[in-house]
Amino acid sequence: MEQTLRERAGNACELCSSAEAPASLEIGPEADGSADMAILACAACADQISGTKDIDPTHWHCLNESAWSQVPPVQVAAYRLLARMPDESWARDLLDMLYLEDDVLAWAKAGLQADGTGETAGEDTDVVHKDTHGAILSSGDTVTLIKDLKVKGAGFTAKRGTAVRNIGLVADNPAHIEGRVNDQRIVILTEFVKKS
Repeated sequence: MEQTLRERAGNACELCSSAEAPASLEIGPEADGSADMAILACAACADQISGTKDIDPTHWHCLNESAWSQVPPVQVAAYRLLARMPDESWARDLLDMLYLEDDVLAWAKAGLQADGTGETAGEDTDVVHKDTHGAILSSGDTVTLIKDLKVKGAGFTAKRGTAVRNIGLVADNPAHIEGRVNDQRIVILTEFVKKS
């Protein structure tokens, strides 16, 4: 596996491009020991991914490039790292722009919940967000507005039928979610959305 990863990555960290002793790092939660579920990562990246060191947002500006990799485990690692930095506007913006295939997105989200890191870790398990039809909403879901909503302070109306991708859940309020509409991050009432 390590040899395959080194060839794929050009012997450099697949996240930050550092050539300092990169080693294989499996991307769970159901890693199978193959290069298809692993990345080549330097020690600085691996320590922060595994949680042995705190996330250093400055280090992760490298994701502005590596998040666009066509390699699924690199996409998954980048998605999870961005989700673990909700206070960084650049990370939220990049996460909003990322597009992952459905199976890759499911893998990324499964790892967020399984490893106890990321947005899902801070959510109160008693707080359940549901759309207008009672479907349970999760961070990263896409929802559609079911009515026109005036956005206070932003001077525009979010039109019915607008898709809001990669939503965030307001941890202490099951009636509120966050999403990006017209390049503005806004709070939306769950009663006015349906899960896509």
